[in-house]
Amino acid sequence: MAGKLLSVLDNLSSDRPVLIAGPTASGKSAYALEIASRFGGVIINADALQVFANWHVLTARPSRDEESVAEHHLYGHVDGEFPYSVGQWLRDITPLLSSGQRPIVVGGTGLYFTALTEGLADIPDTKPEIRELADKRLSLEGPQVLLSELDRQTATRIDPLNPVRIQRAWEVLNSTGRGLASWQDVTPPALLPLGETETLLLDADKDWLSDRIERRFDGMVANGALEEARLNLENWDPTRPSSKAIGAPELVAHLRGEMTIEQARDQAKIATRQYAKRQRTWFRSRMKAWRQISLP
Repeated sequence: MAGKLLSVLDNLSSDRPVLIAGPTASGKSAYALEIASRFGGVIINADALQVFANWHVLTARPSRDEESVAEHHLYGHVDGEFPYSVGQWLRDITPLLSSGQRPIVVGGTGLYFTALTEGLADIPDTKPEIRELADKRLSLEGPQVLLSELDRQTATRIDPLNPVRIQRAWEVLNSTGRGLASWQDVTPPALLPLGETETLLLDADKDWLSDRIERRFDGMVANGALEEARLNLENWDPTRPSSKAIGAPELVAHLRGEMTIEQARDQAKIATRQYAKRQRTWFRSRMKAWRQISLP
């Protein structure tokens, strides 16, 4: 582990919760494990893809050896056939924050951290028929069409390059008759206000991160990601949230004979780099108050 990261440990308070965010493949999970092993605490997942049980290798969930070093929570606890929301994540994490053990919350889903530290509007669940229509339209028409139908206030706030967030906003508007921004403006108190935590935001150099992404995906394939995709093939549904696991669509396409394994690898690596770019954009926009750690 880099010396600059280890030196930060000397300045961490001994009792405050620790929040660690960073783009995919930046090594944030290893840093969380280092803190837990040296100072104690439980590691809590804040990655929207690592919650699903049907993807272990492909989402880089902690190994059994890593889980033996410290308690890990909210990893692989959701069946891949079910949807999962940031609201449900907040409900799941709530009892863990008062367990008496120091929480070390780590992940790459910026929305989870924002909801945790700023609060989340209590939006009613999306009606099934609305979600089905949104899935269909997103697939056939693309996210920009849905974006054009949002209320102006929401459209100016949302990430125009994130189809998942665009679809969510469209579903909220069409399920409730109110724009997502309107709901967000009325939020309950945060579960864990930022000022009561130690925050660490890993800011990775683009070229350094790209190299790690390349090597990590090759390692995933070597360590069972393709077999994992084969287990998901029979019941594959590209509209499920779990199917958004980076690399999953490409490996499934290979297994269906639609592309070679080399093409699947290349496309998955491109998708991962694009995902990392979206993460970094969110972090720069929404997490300016966090302590930034430059990598490598």
